[in-house]
Amino acid sequence: MTLFALAMALAVTGVVTEGFSPQAVAVAQQVGPSGLPLPRYVSLRANRVNLRVGPGTNYAVEWMYTKSGIPMEIIQEYDNWRRVRDAEGAEGWINQSLLSGNRTAVAAPWHKGKDVQINLHREGNRGSPVRAILEPGVVTSVRACNGDWCEVDAGGHRGWVEQAQLWGVYPGETYSD
Repeated sequence: MTLFALAMALAVTGVVTEGFSPQAVAVAQQVGPSGLPLPRYVSLRANRVNLRVGPGTNYAVEWMYTKSGIPMEIIQEYDNWRRVRDAEGAEGWINQSLLSGNRTAVAAPWHKGKDVQINLHREGNRGSPVRAILEPGVVTSVRACNGDWCEVDAGGHRGWVEQAQLWGVYPGETYSD
């Protein structure tokens, strides 16, 4: 069980949430019509996904994503539609059938186009040897997060990245796939 799921269960049942980060408690206190927490991260299931201006096929397509696995943050739910936000801040509606619970993240998208390196370490600490250097904007598969570091797969390399360098996981979030 993730920290968010546990905090959500505790908050919903009225149990004291002492010991959880304020972000975890704040996020966990909102539950969408699906019964899942809002906001939450997911990824694109398909290679072609329309981002619409409203929750339905009668609404205009604002953007088309052409790669599966891109992380999205669900910020609202309406029927079978999810209002999402991508790493660049674009928002719109996607049908839930085109979203997956598989967790992915983007390496430091706020540094895209800059000469910045994101180190992929062998273990979850700065003293650990660097296995690879990730460019800002690279999409990774998230295997686990401990609140400070996330174990990821990126371009055939597995290692640990500082959690603060990823968009697709919340600060302080713990996660295990």
